[in-house]
Amino acid sequence: MIKVSAPGRTGVVGNPTDMYGGSVISCSTRERAQCLLDSSGSTPGITLEVSGERQVLTEVADLVLRGDHLDIARAVISALDVDPATVKPFSLDVSTTIPMRAGLAGSTAIIATVVGALLTHLGLRLNPYETAELVRKIEYDHMHCICGFQDAYMTVFGGINYMDFRDKFSFGSQDPSSPFATTEVLNDYVDGLPLILAHTGVKHHSGTVHKSIRERWMEGEKAVVDGYTRVAQLARLAKKAVLASQWDTVASLMNANHAIVRDLGGSGESNEELIAAALNGGAIGAKLAGAGGGGTIVALTFNPDQTIAALEAAGADSILHPAPNPGLTVEILV
Repeated sequence: MIKVSAPGRTGVVGNPTDMYGGSVISCSTRERAQCLLDSSGSTPGITLEVSGERQVLTEVADLVLRGDHLDIARAVISALDVDPATVKPFSLDVSTTIPMRAGLAGSTAIIATVVGALLTHLGLRLNPYETAELVRKIEYDHMHCICGFQDAYMTVFGGINYMDFRDKFSFGSQDPSSPFATTEVLNDYVDGLPLILAHTGVKHHSGTVHKSIRERWMEGEKAVVDGYTRVAQLARLAKKAVLASQWDTVASLMNANHAIVRDLGGSGESNEELIAAALNGGAIGAKLAGAGGGGTIVALTFNPDQTIAALEAAGADSILHPAPNPGLTVEILV
């Protein structure tokens, strides 16, 4: 039995410039996705179970995506060229505590766990950078999701990281010759994170928010190019402030980040309501944690009880507490 888990993530400063060669400070969530691979059964083919949905794959035709919860597992199996008709039988049981479609890399974390389980089962070894790139490739090329690189790298690396995505752009299949992201782990230098997450309860799809702004960026619209260039700069400034525990500065950079994203049309009414509630409830910084149009906001506050009360009064669906937790973790269970 192989047990694999991976965290979600929250963008602290810099998102969404991981799609545009920028920089991001990001922190993992306590919530995790999990995949159990069991090769002890005798049922022919590959048995999948994800979020209560179940299917036995017995031929390559069964790997065609159907728009259900099993698609993630199908996409990973297809990407790794595993043939259900010839492989020794095994099962994949996938679960998660990460809110899905909440801008917290929930789907990416599931992809990462299935990747980790299958690579281990097949005896294939990749370093964390190669694994993150494979996870992103599957999400973009096989799941057809418009996504950057932050989610893939964070689900694999975990922790709180400064990441530089220079020369990595999300407007097509990634060129195999492109560089890995630069990932700097900040965990050992950060003593506590005064952050909370509030989920709006509105589900989003990453592509639905990013697509129009992405097209404007590709067309060279000055406001978008200049705006995201500035957001990437804010993340680089935030690294220095985080390392020095200058939380007032971090909060100011978060607010500046969100103002740019909001003015470009990357936020939404439900996001703005919770951000206003957080700031009125004692938070000194608040912004989108991921994609807009729903999803989740992140707030920096030294008055968490007051801020949480304000967020709940404003209709927050749930409150989460990000923390630098381990990334993709593989265990062999006897």
